[in-house]
Amino acid sequence: MSDNHDTASPRSEAAHAVASGGVVAALPDGVDSPTALAEQLARTDYLAGTGLSTVAYLALKLGRPLFLEGEPGVGKTALAQALAELLDAPLIRLQCYEGIDASQALYDWDFPRQLLHLRAAETAGSTGDVEALEGELYDERFLLERPLLRALRTAPSVLLIDEIDRADDEFEAFLLELLSEFSVTIPELGRVHAAVRPVVIITSNRTREVHDALKRRCTYHWLDHPDFERECAIVRRRCPAASAALTEQVVGVVQQFREEDLFKPPGVAETIDWTQALVALGADTLDAELATATLGSVLKYREDLEHAQRLNVHAMLEKALSA
Repeated sequence: MSDNHDTASPRSEAAHAVASGGVVAALPDGVDSPTALAEQLARTDYLAGTGLSTVAYLALKLGRPLFLEGEPGVGKTALAQALAELLDAPLIRLQCYEGIDASQALYDWDFPRQLLHLRAAETAGSTGDVEALEGELYDERFLLERPLLRALRTAPSVLLIDEIDRADDEFEAFLLELLSEFSVTIPELGRVHAAVRPVVIITSNRTREVHDALKRRCTYHWLDHPDFERECAIVRRRCPAASAALTEQVVGVVQQFREEDLFKPPGVAETIDWTQALVALGADTLDAELATATLGSVLKYREDLEHAQRLNVHAMLEKALSA
């Protein structure tokens, strides 16, 4: 077949990764299987299911970017943070937005400082050699590293490209080239090549479809909301001061909210926020009055708050308790 990427073995994938972008970053110490990775992630209070721990292990093993798609608040960004902790590597985050371009993501020149240097040179009368002056202006000291360049020059590192669906098609195309070679040419300074490929996590909330060309270069996983037991376990990790009863009630009500026609269903992050707010108020259990008063910790849009206030919160609590 003509498409080698689709038929390559794991060994050839790893070899291609090394050839095209430097040494593949090592797996965390003691991690030799997806199960071991899940156990190590749990030590950072990140509970990964079998599917997620498997694709994350493969992404690390093969040196491929990991593309995580799913609703906001399901733990996409948190996985990058947990991997950075496991690898003892800095987390370098590129927050995408509409209109982002290479100069904002890769590098730029510190024009104010360059101008000051030029004026200082003029004052000192050292502007005769134009070529030498230009070389001084485009020196490392005037280079502003943006997240992508910083990740290439930092070994090891974890690069989080967050919410790629907010960027436009041109920026996606730019990323394709960068993620294929893990190198970039700065005309004034030469080529910068990653000695050790950064661990790359790309996230999308699916506000638009991301092109297949980008996904083909990644290991892909769809992150859904966790089931009741897993979400309770996550909340216990993040909010150890919460009672078991409060945790179960909060998770039960949140999972019912997700079944409603809300503008923005709450994610795990909102479940944790709500639990922390209730603990701060000294609550050991949740009642309808307290739930209504603290809805702003779990629902963040006026339309959703109005919708929730029309619901029978007492009945939702009873259902959560019976479940």
